Amino acid sequence: MSYKYGWAALNLEMTDKVPRTEYSTGYHRQLLTAVTGIPLAENADGGEIWRANKELMRIWDFSFNWNVMVNTEVFSGKNAHMGHAEYAENGSDKDTLFDEYYTDVEDVYKIDFDEMYGVCDINKYTNMFENHYKGSVSGYPDAVNMTGIYITCISGLIALLGWDMLLLAAGYDPKKFGEFVLRYNAWIAKYFEALAESDVPVVMSHDDMVWTSGAFLHPDFYRNFVFPHYKNIFGKLRESGKKVMFTSDGNFTEFIDDIAQSGVSGFVLEPMTDMSVIAEKYGKTHSFIGNADTRILLSGTKDDIYNEVKRCMDIGKKCPGFFMAVGNHIPANTPVDSCLWYNEFYEKLAKR
Repeated sequence: MSYKYGWAALNLEMTDKVPRTEYSTGYHRQLLTAVTGIPLAENADGGEIWRANKELMRIWDFSFNWNVMVNTEVFSGKNAHMGHAEYAENGSDKDTLFDEYYTDVEDVYKIDFDEMYGVCDINKYTNMFENHYKGSVSGYPDAVNMTGIYITCISGLIALLGWDMLLLAAGYDPKKFGEFVLRYNAWIAKYFEALAESDVPVVMSHDDMVWTSGAFLHPDFYRNFVFPHYKNIFGKLRESGKKVMFTSDGNFTEFIDDIAQSGVSGFVLEPMTDMSVIAEKYGKTHSFIGNADTRILLSGTKDDIYNEVKRCMDIGKKCPGFFMAVGNHIPANTPVDSCLWYNEFYEKLAKR
């Protein structure tokens, strides 16, 4: 029933049970074993982990499988390297290397994206998006699947420049920076054109446009350079008949209206964004996914976890497009019992 519930929610049809999804459960080896009964050694290979995670998704009845295809690989290594904090259970993903590809702000303003990074081959990427989507459907047939783009705008600029150079370029000469952003938007829009041409019903656009505390650039910048870009690319996706889901980390509460008006079908959010605003203003017209706080699962009591699930359900349950999820992932250091309590409370409160 998970696909049926997920597709109904994306079409704003009320179901008798709130659908759900989660993120990154494949990193939590102990949780996979606890839920599925599949023993996983510390050196379990990727195939074993994938099979166990697929089984967890079936048991926990995931209705939505978050996925994108185009990421920083399109920069061909000519971008910043910002390292990576420890997330995986054994710390294998920790990376302390920091390196900026662009070290002179004037060089940033001069970037010719077509020359430096090539022009998207529309036909090639249309086929790639379709094959990526088909692969997801084959791997997770019980959930609504998708393909999409990770580096929509701000996430692309962060990956390209790194935080220090991004903020320097934005502040040193705002006019030149704006022109640079417009050139990036025109370049990445070709990938969205290929996505629009693809035979795929649901697509994901990811853009970490804010920090935990909110906007890190003046709101006028977003409204002059980011949201018009969204309106352009999302409009073409919607015209091709697709559901357009949008993901951003951090707190984008002040921009909820702007994002909604850009043409998205639904929001994927962390707990910093006020989900009650989305439910109140767009709960009948948009889907949304979230937004239990993973920090409560990490260190809260059983009662704390129950209250957090109830908070989300009290906000979202009356909205046909609501999916339950832990909004900022379930990392591998989350106590297994807390994860199991969370699922128990979801099952208890999910019935409408």
